[in-house]
Amino acid sequence: MEYQNPQPEPGFRSGAAPVPVPAPGLGRTVISETAVAKVAGIAARAVPGVYSLGSVPSRALGAIRDAVGSSDHAAGVRAEVGETQVAVDISLVASYGTPLHSLANQVRAAVYRAVEELVGLQVIEVNVEVTDVYVPPPVKPAAAGTPEREALL
Repeated sequence: MEYQNPQPEPGFRSGAAPVPVPAPGLGRTVISETAVAKVAGIAARAVPGVYSLGSVPSRALGAIRDAVGSSDHAAGVRAEVGETQVAVDISLVASYGTPLHSLANQVRAAVYRAVEELVGLQVIEVNVEVTDVYVPPPVKPAAAGTPEREALL
């Protein structure tokens, strides 16, 4: 019978005493509601047709934050976190022309996927509230005699 050298255990260093490696599951991991809300908010914002997250007052506060170079990725998102499950509420403003039910379903799917993959918790529900629809301001025609107007002629 031939002797086979077993593979070294994790944490083994040649010439030194083995370093203990903690077994998976020992210890406690706590993921805050803020962390989950940020992951959900980033996922929701990435969906085409989402103009912004939050209600009118929270968007106004967000505009101030953006002006000073800070952003709140969790604005418009509320998360309730348990030991193994999470529920997320999202309020958003849709871009005009986007089918709202379809948008809500796409946001829901994106949030489920991001939270389960990145946070590692089971998502039990994602509630989406469309609080407003963004309508872009009309494009004003160039005044007569301006270079933009003359370029069109």
